[in-house]
Amino acid sequence: MADAFIPHEVFERLADSSRATIAGCELVISPAQERFRCEEAIRVLREVASGNDPLGLCGTVRTRAAIDALGGEILGDSLLLDDSAYEVVCGLLCKASELPAPPGTAETALASLAS
Repeated sequence: MADAFIPHEVFERLADSSRATIAGCELVISPAQERFRCEEAIRVLREVASGNDPLGLCGTVRTRAAIDALGGEILGDSLLLDDSAYEVVCGLLCKASELPAPPGTAETALASLAS
């Protein structure tokens, strides 16, 4: 299964409706109790200072650890990195747990989040 990025705003709506929770570093989707490893991440939308994207970040999802390793700083919906400033969406990068599950279950559970 491919990784899935879930914006914080979407997660908050799901949590408010009791459709998803965070348990440690796992996203748990109800009612099936599907589990996904997750970590803080951002989706990089565009560079807003100069229009240049020297690191090719626009259109990608990066974990907070990867951004920290580059020396970047996330402030709200912005990423500051060297002389560049990017508009970003903060959220969670989720991966299916290593626990065995029936084929297609993880994809079905993540797809149900959109409905």
